Amino acid sequence: MTITSFHPPRRTLMGPGPSDVSERVLQAMARPTVGHMDPTFIGMMDEVKTLLQYAFQTKNELTFAVSAPGSAGMECCFANLVEPGDKVIVCQNGVFGGRMQENVERCGGIAVMVYDDWGTVVDPQKLEAALLENPDAVLVAFVHAETSTGAQSDAKTLVALAHKYDCLAIVDAVTSLTGSPLLVDEWEIDAIYSGSQKCLSAPPGLSPVSFNARAAEKIQQRSTKVQSWFLDLNLVMGYWGGEGKRAYHHTAPVNCLYGLHESLVIVQDEGLGNSWARHQQNHLALRAGLEEMGIGFLVPEQDRLPQLNTVYIPDGVDDALVRSRLLNEFDLEIGAGLGALAGKVWRIGLMGHASNQKNVDFCLNSLRAVL
Repeated sequence: MTITSFHPPRRTLMGPGPSDVSERVLQAMARPTVGHMDPTFIGMMDEVKTLLQYAFQTKNELTFAVSAPGSAGMECCFANLVEPGDKVIVCQNGVFGGRMQENVERCGGIAVMVYDDWGTVVDPQKLEAALLENPDAVLVAFVHAETSTGAQSDAKTLVALAHKYDCLAIVDAVTSLTGSPLLVDEWEIDAIYSGSQKCLSAPPGLSPVSFNARAAEKIQQRSTKVQSWFLDLNLVMGYWGGEGKRAYHHTAPVNCLYGLHESLVIVQDEGLGNSWARHQQNHLALRAGLEEMGIGFLVPEQDRLPQLNTVYIPDGVDDALVRSRLLNEFDLEIGAGLGALAGKVWRIGLMGHASNQKNVDFCLNSLRAVL
């Protein structure tokens, strides 16, 4: 058998990620590859840092893109901030709080779990009770935008509670960055990570992160080595840090960074406030159409992510069959439920480039046809 070039079908990606990538970003990624120490590439890296600072709404110097997907951004935060024996309060209201627990334990930390039902937000009162019961805790970790359910927790309040009890806060913003309000400096978030493939609408493979001065100080004062050589910020920032000067650390994914740069330029050109408003407007249009079809939402409106809509599958409807027909007949991808929600919900993404009225209409009309 002779294998020939791979040509993927052109899908409309309206699942939990990746999202549709614009032609502008794809064209940017097709530009000539240069060396990862080339002065022109290093100049572009400086621009990526500046653009990410805008997207995160921060002035943190320690802001860059980890050369790996969002899960590595998560691991970067925990590997650098958690030392063996550190007590970390982890809030779980979906799949990704559980992954935070895994990271804490693999770093030798002690995870104190605060549970909320899937589809609900993190309860600040439960967090405060855990902080009172664990005065030796040093970190609080929670998911701002829980991708498995579409629930958006009150990050500002949760971070303030962490600080009230002398803890640093690690925040998962994989699905919220540029899709809904996120103000790293104003909310005083200490460490935060996201992914390139959600509302930024770049291909998967990069994880924007940002650390403030308090987090940087904790990293610098570690008594043990960061367990991951690749993610050790003391080493990585020799490559990302300093204007125009770089120390070799790893071979950066050059063309992927072209794509992230272009996606961030698109965000800058639209304006963050306009991006947040567009995601909300398209959510309302999708909600109206789904409710006309008798399809309800898992998450209460006030707690709902506009860019990730988790809806109940109508009674008697075959989950896998509907998603398969949408994919095969309409080239439309929507997401399945995870964990306890498997077979009970669909997750419909309206992220980044995919968040537009045309996609809302296409999704609604396709669902009507299949159902």
